[in-house]
Order: sequence, then C-alpha cells, then structure tokens
Amino acid sequence: MRQLSSRQVYRNAWMTVREDDIRRPDGSHGIYGVVDKPDYALVIPADGDRLHLVEQYRYPLGLRRWEFPQGTAPGPESPDPAELAARELREETGLIAGRLTDLGQLDVAPGLSSQRGRVFLATELVPGPHEREHEEQDMRTGWFTRAEFEKLLTRGEITDAQSIAAYLLLLFHERSRQSATPFTDPPPPAGGTRAKP
Repeated sequence: MRQLSSRQVYRNAWMTVREDDIRRPDGSHGIYGVVDKPDYALVIPADGDRLHLVEQYRYPLGLRRWEFPQGTAPGPESPDPAELAARELREETGLIAGRLTDLGQLDVAPGLSSQRGRVFLATELVPGPHEREHEEQDMRTGWFTRAEFEKLLTRGEITDAQSIAAYLLLLFHERSRQSATPFTDPPPPAGGTRAKP
C-alpha cells in the first residue's frame, strides 16, 4: 500500500487526524484515515506479589476504569521512553522506581493510529507526592495482589487493552527468566551414588 498524498483534517494539542490517498497492491485507489498521537509509556509498578493501579474517568467511555499508569509527553517532544515512564509513574502515583525494566512494545490500534508504546516494569519503589495533571485530579490509586488483579480482569473491571497486554508481557518476561535459570543435577538417591556419564 502506497501513500500518494496526505492532508490534515483535524488537530489539537494531543493529536492530529489525517486522510491519505493511497494506492493498494492491486493498483486500485482508496483513502485511509490515520490518528497520529505521540508515543506513550506504560508502567507496571510491582512490589512482590502486589501491583499498583490507577483509576480514573475515561471521558470517551463515560466510565471509570482501573489501569496501569501510562501517558504521553506533552507537545511534539519525544523523550527517552524510560524517562517518560519514570515521569508518568511519579506524576500519577508519586512512586519513584529504583529500577525500570523494559518489557517490550505495544501498538495501540494499528489499523487506526500510528501511536506506539513501551512497557516497563518498575521495582524498588519509593513513595512520594504525586504531580498529576489537571485532567487527572479525580484519579485514585491502589495496590492489588495478582489474584485480585486477575479477578478484576475476569469481572470486566479492567478493560484497558494496553494494561491487559502489558500484564501478558510481564508474564512472558517472568517465564523467560525462569527458563534461563541454570539447570542443576538433582541430588543422588539416598544411600546411593549418581552414575557417571
């Protein structure tokens, strides 16, 4: 698919919408609407078995929803993803991470938007005051065990696709670390000796 031309049809401080004239692989012409937004960072704050979530009112849905802290940089700047993750974590929760581990990348809605995000695991957490934006003034935060988090998922109380996908990346990360543990031979049976290869 090739872009032939592009025109901006809407813009505000957080996003632009463009309409592209395109040529498909078979040579036919068409249009494609694209929402351009800055890349974001999502943070999974973890303390042992506990995960820290934020809850806020999501205006397009008309609903309050629990999710992991996440956000974009204001304006056209594109900060380092880890710096953005640390900033979002501090702004929304007041937590400061001693360690940030990059878990991978997510595409928000690749059939609609160019926005991409990086997911980070935040550990060695130190509490502090939050620095929320004006739109986040009604935000709440809370710690949940993994069992409680998964119950919220199954009850449909966590429906944010980015948070659900990020949790899957966390599980894959933990699984890969477990499989990387060096193999050690089991102890010999009691009263016997291990056969030599």
